[in-house]
Amino acid sequence: MSLAKFEIFSTVVELGSLTKAGDTLGLTQSAVSHAIASLELEWGFSILNRGRSGISLTSNGERVLRYIREILKWKEEMEQEIASIKGLEIGTVRIGTFSSVSVQWLPEILKTFHEFHPSIEIKLLEGDYSDIEHWISAGLVDFGFVSLPTAQQFEVVPLRKDRMLCIVSDQHPLARQDTISFASIQEEELIMSRKGSDNDLRRIFKENHVTPNVKFELRDDLAIISMVQNGMGISILPEMVLYQLPKGVRILHLEQENYRTIGIAAVSFKTLAPATKKFIAYLRSWLADSADDRSIGQ
Repeated sequence: MSLAKFEIFSTVVELGSLTKAGDTLGLTQSAVSHAIASLELEWGFSILNRGRSGISLTSNGERVLRYIREILKWKEEMEQEIASIKGLEIGTVRIGTFSSVSVQWLPEILKTFHEFHPSIEIKLLEGDYSDIEHWISAGLVDFGFVSLPTAQQFEVVPLRKDRMLCIVSDQHPLARQDTISFASIQEEELIMSRKGSDNDLRRIFKENHVTPNVKFELRDDLAIISMVQNGMGISILPEMVLYQLPKGVRILHLEQENYRTIGIAAVSFKTLAPATKKFIAYLRSWLADSADDRSIGQ
């Protein structure tokens, strides 16, 4: 067995294409195909289905993939540890993130971290909460930003509370108010984030016995805000999403303060590679420096 073949197989699955995997790894498609065929011959079963619609894992391929990713993870961590012993800094940190963290936190964090640690590469995968939890479980990311509590049993570190707020069109009858009751919310047509990004709001509705009248479910926060701006309904979103509202949109406070708790999650923080631990330490330091009265443990 060859670690190089394992990396090729893992990259093919991640990118969904032999050609893309070859381009990423600097190999020809023929070399990639040969590596996959070699593994299949060695193991005595197929690991990929190949068809007109592309490639997909066989059931056997799916069973071995998690072990391969774990082996590659330990290889990466060993290489980083060896470099650390020699006084060098190397490594790749793979992070799962969602849009408001990508916009509000990561640009400054990544810029400054790179200035201090130029040889550490950062890779980002952006999705919704359920995407990120899947990526953590599958080993596609080292850790991910999540909304707590998580659906799966990860190790978690709470970072900051983010207030949930209601937005309405400035032409809406409720726009003259500063606060909105849950009874009023229940009577309005609601525009929600689609499943996978709506954990916080569904939790708030459950806690306050609200049965929402959902008109639209959208993936994109900007699309939700635009719908509200045009009078298509009201919405409730985290404050970090509402940092740059367009004209014609009013913010209302909920009748009682409600928050989402942003944290990071990993299968195990203890076994993370040195570069990843270094990034998390810097992340927490940056948040402490920019702490406000909604920070956790500050």
